[in-house]
Amino acid sequence: MKPKLTIGNKNYSTWSLRAWLLLRESGIEFDEQRICLDTDTSASEIAALNAGGTVPVLQLGDLTVWDSLAIAETVAERWPEKKLWPEDADARAHARCISAEMHSGFAVLRDCMPMNCRAMGRQVPLPDALSEDIDRIIAIWSDCHRRFSGERDWLFGEFSIADAMFAPVVLRFRTYGINLPESAGYYPHRLLESEAMQEWLAAAECEIEVIEREEKGR
Repeated sequence: MKPKLTIGNKNYSTWSLRAWLLLRESGIEFDEQRICLDTDTSASEIAALNAGGTVPVLQLGDLTVWDSLAIAETVAERWPEKKLWPEDADARAHARCISAEMHSGFAVLRDCMPMNCRAMGRQVPLPDALSEDIDRIIAIWSDCHRRFSGERDWLFGEFSIADAMFAPVVLRFRTYGINLPESAGYYPHRLLESEAMQEWLAAAECEIEVIEREEKGR
């Protein structure tokens, strides 16, 4: 039985992108269901799958897994041949650290620069706290390129869970025109060139829903 992944709007849902990209880039076949967010029926539709009220939701037969990092860990365990964490123990520990940091941190970035795949050239204020989040992400990407990525340009050479976790940030920087130094630009270029990411962006362009609270920097 193929996994079934339920996601939100591709234009806005960062957590959905993480789980979706992980499966698609890994070549794992799955069925996809989209629930349009911010509608009168969104909460009840999601609650029917996940009492926590969030997407993404991964269904593996009778097993339901929610939260993008829990989904990523489950997928890595169920498909070990995909090698979704780096094989080297030190690199794997580092990948887990930055993935967890992304999962739990960067609150100012999330609030000030929501993901909006259809938008380009948006301008938002850059308070010090936001600049600190941006600088930290640039430092993470630069460090990974220097220490782990080699010539492959994913954060750890081969595609991994860490790449899926940081994918929405690449799209945020794209929307709001954040300039990156060369040392941090390799991974965003690699991500945006991937067929999976291009598929996601094309689908986001075709969506017609607008969630006003996510439309910042007009």
